[in-house]
Amino acid sequence: MTAPNSKAAILDTLLANARKLIGNAPSKEANKPGAKTSRKSATKSAPRKTRKSSKKVAKSKAAKPSAKTALDRAASALWKGEENLPLDSAPCASNKPAKKAKKPRKKASKPASAKPVRKRDIRTIGKAGEALIKKFEGCARLRKDGLVEAYPDPGTGGKPWTIGWGATGKGIGPGTVWTQKECDARLTRDLIRYARDVARALGDAPTSQAQFDAMVSFHYNTGAIGRATLTRKHKAGDFDGARKEFARWNKAGGRTLKGLVRRRAEEAKLYAKG
Repeated sequence: MTAPNSKAAILDTLLANARKLIGNAPSKEANKPGAKTSRKSATKSAPRKTRKSSKKVAKSKAAKPSAKTALDRAASALWKGEENLPLDSAPCASNKPAKKAKKPRKKASKPASAKPVRKRDIRTIGKAGEALIKKFEGCARLRKDGLVEAYPDPGTGGKPWTIGWGATGKGIGPGTVWTQKECDARLTRDLIRYARDVARALGDAPTSQAQFDAMVSFHYNTGAIGRATLTRKHKAGDFDGARKEFARWNKAGGRTLKGLVRRRAEEAKLYAKG
């Protein structure tokens, strides 16, 4: 093949061959009258925002070289004197579809916590209720060395073993000893827990502080606030019927105990003040 007489003729030939190579599908911008194929001029005419966005695309490696870019590179090479640059060395647009951007993974939601504590459940026992509990529980079995020793249940002669202000449960048995400070700290924690149990059992039922204190003392001793008829009658507004229910809980190990009779009477008296 004879060499073209001028660079303009070479450019025309190069552009024509390039269009054939990419399937005769020139871009819309290439068909505009007076459109320049020089990369330098195209860069100058592009607005700033376009150049910035092009840089971002290049950095993300998501953009592919277009057909127009291939023509621009071939033309630039021609004007630099690289007439022998083969057309197939110029990068063309890829036919592969662009990869879809991966959706960000949603953070796993935190597991729901245990039953939330409502404002109405945040209620504490009053001084009268605490004094009543201390009166009947006592801090028995105080040794000469100042330590408090566990003792068996009066009704069963064994379990549940009790220590301090009526504390029972895991780790308490024959030979268990606490300091007075440990007994007082355990009482404080237990009063908070039992008061919350009573508040949840009563729900929205109108309850005076005296009634609440009496039922916390009852629950502290029996653990039955959730199933007792006393609770159902109180919630129904039958306060006199609820007061009479205290006396029914006076047995331990199948036997009626004088200490429980006196305690239930004191609790009923306090409840009646409401």
